[in-house]
Amino acid sequence: MAFYISGHGLGHASRQIAVINALGRLRPDVRVEVRTSAPAWLFERTLRVPAQLTARACDTGAVQRGSLAQDELATLRAAATFHAALPRVAEAEARALTAAGIRLVVGDIPPLAFAAAARAGVRSVAIANFTWDWIYEDYVRDFPEYAGVPGALRETYTAASAAWRLPMAGGFDGFSLVVDLPWIARRSPHHRADVRTRLCLPHDRAVVLVYLGHYGVAALQLAQHRGAPYTLIAAENSGLPQDSSVHDVHVVPEARLLECGLDYEDLVRASDVVLTKPGYGIIASCVANDTAILYTDRGHFREYGVLVDHMPRVLRCAHIENDLVISQRWDAEIAHVLSLPSPPERPLVNGAEVAAGMIATFL
Repeated sequence: MAFYISGHGLGHASRQIAVINALGRLRPDVRVEVRTSAPAWLFERTLRVPAQLTARACDTGAVQRGSLAQDELATLRAAATFHAALPRVAEAEARALTAAGIRLVVGDIPPLAFAAAARAGVRSVAIANFTWDWIYEDYVRDFPEYAGVPGALRETYTAASAAWRLPMAGGFDGFSLVVDLPWIARRSPHHRADVRTRLCLPHDRAVVLVYLGHYGVAALQLAQHRGAPYTLIAAENSGLPQDSSVHDVHVVPEARLLECGLDYEDLVRASDVVLTKPGYGIIASCVANDTAILYTDRGHFREYGVLVDHMPRVLRCAHIENDLVISQRWDAEIAHVLSLPSPPERPLVNGAEVAAGMIATFL
């Protein structure tokens, strides 16, 4: 089977890696191919089963101006250009699918997946929490010359056999069959204290994981956090300035995680709070690992409102302004989010296993 995965951010790839790993445990006989423009290091680091990875631009996503802002016009231009070439690209992909003997295509959530599968005569399934036509609908209000783009993408989605919709969803009008999945989330198998001990993190103060997207925030100032009543940590690939460790930020190298037998979800588990912009992947990880979120605005992206509305139901969360994130300490904001009561819902986070089981029925 083949997975076509959006290269927009890391969340699409992270959750499909979880599905691929679950499928590998359930059906080790299934040969998996992955086509994506997401960074290869993420797959090399987190895939636990064999899979053939092919670098392929499957969609154009949203054009970013840093981690906290989008370029709406550039986004629509890129999508229109990509869709104009889609029939030709899909024909080539269909030939590749046929040559590889692919029996099922999963897409999260590039139109190319479903266009190629339809031309190859194989079934296709979408797994996602939003669709690109829904995102672009919000942009064409300001740029009506691109009004045809969302409908063109939506028409491509109609070729899919089904959509398996994740929580915090938007869109999906183009799919004839929609089935709701539990959360796909990576849960750490370790206790919080155990992870902190392995990484030499303090046990007597709050630990705050900083993740603002791999595009980074150029103006982010960190020196003001010296002497704060919390410890800042970040993964090596978190987009923070290169001199972060100079400013009392505990940057955890990938090699250190490997040495300790840990992964990114363990960093989330070790933390009391994640300072981030809202995205499905980090929210799901915080839900699974009982970690609070201090979130900031991410620019004009339609998914943001859905995520912000849903978060208080499933985790402790509070908002912080962009300028405060960049230039000031977060003492009061972190104390506030940690004082919040437990969320009213404890959702299932076994969506990867459920999806893998459903995929197995197709094969």
